[in-house]
Amino acid sequence: MTEAKVSDQSFRPIIGIDLGTTNSGAAYIYKQKPQIIPMKNERAMVPSVVLHDPDGNVIVGEDARSALIAMPDRTKTAVKRDMGEDKTISLGDRSYTPEEISAMILKEIKKKADKHLGEGEKEAVITVPAYFTNQQRQATKRAGELAGFTVERIINEPTAAALAYGMQHMQDNSHILVYDLGGGTFDVSIVELMDGILEVKASAGNHQLGGEDFDWILVDWFAEKIIDQHKIDPREDIRAKARLKDEAEKVKKQLSFDETADVSIPVATVSGNKPIGLDITLSRDTFDSLIEPLLLETVEKLKQVLDDANLKANDIDDVILVGGSTRIPQVHQLITDYFGNTPKSAINPDEAVALGAAVQAGIKSGALENNRFIVTDVAPFSMGLAVLDHTGRRMKPGAFHKLIPRNTTIPVTRTETYYTSVDNQTAVNIEIYQGEHDWVKDNYFLNEFLLEGLPPRPAGTEAVEVTFRYNLNGLLEVTAKNASSGNEMTVTIEDAIDRSSEDVFQDSLTKIEAAYEPDEKEIDQQLDLFEWDEGDMPAETESYDDLLKEAGEWKERFQKALKASNEQTALKDAIEDLETAIQSNDPMTLNETIESAIDLAIELEL
Repeated sequence: MTEAKVSDQSFRPIIGIDLGTTNSGAAYIYKQKPQIIPMKNERAMVPSVVLHDPDGNVIVGEDARSALIAMPDRTKTAVKRDMGEDKTISLGDRSYTPEEISAMILKEIKKKADKHLGEGEKEAVITVPAYFTNQQRQATKRAGELAGFTVERIINEPTAAALAYGMQHMQDNSHILVYDLGGGTFDVSIVELMDGILEVKASAGNHQLGGEDFDWILVDWFAEKIIDQHKIDPREDIRAKARLKDEAEKVKKQLSFDETADVSIPVATVSGNKPIGLDITLSRDTFDSLIEPLLLETVEKLKQVLDDANLKANDIDDVILVGGSTRIPQVHQLITDYFGNTPKSAINPDEAVALGAAVQAGIKSGALENNRFIVTDVAPFSMGLAVLDHTGRRMKPGAFHKLIPRNTTIPVTRTETYYTSVDNQTAVNIEIYQGEHDWVKDNYFLNEFLLEGLPPRPAGTEAVEVTFRYNLNGLLEVTAKNASSGNEMTVTIEDAIDRSSEDVFQDSLTKIEAAYEPDEKEIDQQLDLFEWDEGDMPAETESYDDLLKEAGEWKERFQKALKASNEQTALKDAIEDLETAIQSNDPMTLNETIESAIDLAIELEL
């Protein structure tokens, strides 16, 4: 597509973005249909991996993923799982919040969108798991803004997938179940299609369950095999752990097509100058048994969402599988057994969410002006206040009173009236929670604020009206008003970490921009993950001196083997490479040469 075609649009470009745990992608509306924006090498998705390399450059995508083994402490994967948390993530000698790292992924997407659609401002609809908390949604919105987008809408991933499907079945009248098992999250939603109206009936899920967990189960399985054979736990070595994770991903994908997969890790770690590896065959049946407990968790969510929608399995007309992890044959079998029919494969499970987000973007922007598609969604959690419990002989604080029950259609506004509980009370503390338990201690605290200025009157006579407004982005606004005094206070529930101020936003923006400008001092010193001051060096990272010593030992070992070996040329080349690396003063070259030496030693059985 050329820019000239895109420039015919009379509106500011608005794109749909699937910000995924493993891969991310984007799409837009062209000629009344959603189309994927190509990423690097015309691929539909970009790996959600960020690298801060030794020269101070930020690298996102395939090249960053390729650096995972060599530079694990400079690389971050699966940052989506950290969204909304009060934490920092180290990439080399720099630290970022989860949304700042997510913003780097989104900046890469914006770069591709600018190339495809033309430079300039762009709006975005960004998807999140249906079971993302209010904090996680706020963090996602903030990441989009830090990347340079105007974030118009946050929508749920299964809803987006249903939109992509619904575009092709607008006149259907049916109940659809969207089973979304991605790299890091699981969601299930039931959607009703009625003559161009798409209504979400219920959602459930777990934002800490996905293909990443299957990978780590395999990593543990590999590690146990190595421990049995060599009495060494490779997970204690940061690079060895990265090698196991890389192999786990490959094996998992292979078992989607083959009944067995050969696990071949020539060098997982090194002990006493001896390479420790793993060579074993894993069957699909064994893999299925390893991940079965997690798949059974998804079945429980299926049951929950059907109950919430007051439907039975045989009421579901179509099941749509979304997310790369649904390619696992056992997932297909699980769905087929549960519903008695084969799930739909009409849309690409990797692209469905981005395409659906583009449909929502098109509805909002007017690019789908001839398409009368109406979409509704639901609140994934119940939301309410901490109140006094009056059911016993005496009042007990900490009861949870719901204003917006789970699966209420949004946008929604609900108002409840509460009364003072003690004589002469002049202030009331509004504590806001989300969750499904009867007591707030078991639910998730969102925020609190104090409404002051109430007239001092007897208990139970002064009223406070509390209004919850839950919008289409899944973000909550709470207002408390005292009718007698007219005092009123409104808060938008932000991340519990105070990132709402303009100053904090600008600090993050400056930080991200600085990350894309290499530090000249850092470049001059040729820093990398192996060059640390002795006091700062992580225990699991080799120092430059250690690498020099190891390279010298391999050189000496090959020189001794040279006389008795038939592989004269290979050994001579390796010795020459090691000598060149030792003289280079470049830790990266040194490390790569040592890795090659280990591979050669394995091959020649030295």
